[in-house]
Amino acid sequence: MDFVVNLTVTALGKVWHTFSGNWPLLVISALIAASMKLYVDQKKVAAFLQRHKGAGVVGATAVGVTTPLCSCGTTAVILGMMANALPWAPIVAFMVASPLTSPSELVYSAGLFGWPFALTFFVASIVLGLAGGVVAHFLERRGWLTNQARFSPVLGDAAVTGAESSAAEAALASGKTARPSLADLLRETAVVGRRLLLFFLGFAFIGYILNGLIPETWVSTLFGGGRVYGVPVAATLGLPLYINTEASLPLVRSLMNLGMSPGATLAFLITGAGTSIGAITGALTIARWRVVGTVIGTLWVGATLIGYLYNSALATGLIVMR
Repeated sequence: MDFVVNLTVTALGKVWHTFSGNWPLLVISALIAASMKLYVDQKKVAAFLQRHKGAGVVGATAVGVTTPLCSCGTTAVILGMMANALPWAPIVAFMVASPLTSPSELVYSAGLFGWPFALTFFVASIVLGLAGGVVAHFLERRGWLTNQARFSPVLGDAAVTGAESSAAEAALASGKTARPSLADLLRETAVVGRRLLLFFLGFAFIGYILNGLIPETWVSTLFGGGRVYGVPVAATLGLPLYINTEASLPLVRSLMNLGMSPGATLAFLITGAGTSIGAITGALTIARWRVVGTVIGTLWVGATLIGYLYNSALATGLIVMR
């Protein structure tokens, strides 16, 4: 009984210490997320991608990493992209990059892991989005992604072609809503902040409990920097075990404290974020398994390579963790 009490008290103390050092970044993260949720119109994002098809993979990747779209929002944007029968390359690029990061998540991860790690994760999202687009373009040219859409190109519930498509796009782009007020922004920030705080405190506590229960040698044996298999194992475990950004970041931070290498951490977060339940469910609503498999394969291979490169950069002093 004394062990349980001491473990709980120690974990609570570490949670408070972590929170006291990171609360400003948590507030900024919540404010950014709330602002982009209120001021970024998903319909206009879809309309932008429809109008600028020439941007292709680069444009889709840029939109994916700069907009905080949830899984349902991501699906809505992809549906809008498919309305004018875009090729698979920009769609896959968006499906790979969008779930990985956003400006608010960049700030949030910087608070837990430091800016070098956070910026590496952000850049990795861009690189993997571009890589996914290139892979999809290669596969599509060879016919491997033919007939992989789960429906004919649609917008809403009706098929749109030719003049109908142009009219639908114009209607989509011209949709207007009332501009949110400062009170709306503060209210949304409070809502996002409460959710973020709940996940942060809850999973940081679980993480520190694990710190006291799991021998450090176990984590270092599986995921330590000197273990060749640590990065691919972490990338594989990210597929089924990732929860969401708010929960998984503090939990994985605790595993780093036990000896998990930064590269393995990076690999886990990349595959986990891109293949979470919401992301895969959203992908399967618009594409069949060959497309979804392309997304998962890009994420797993990319996460493994980036994890190894990040560990190598740390070992040679090119990157310094805080």
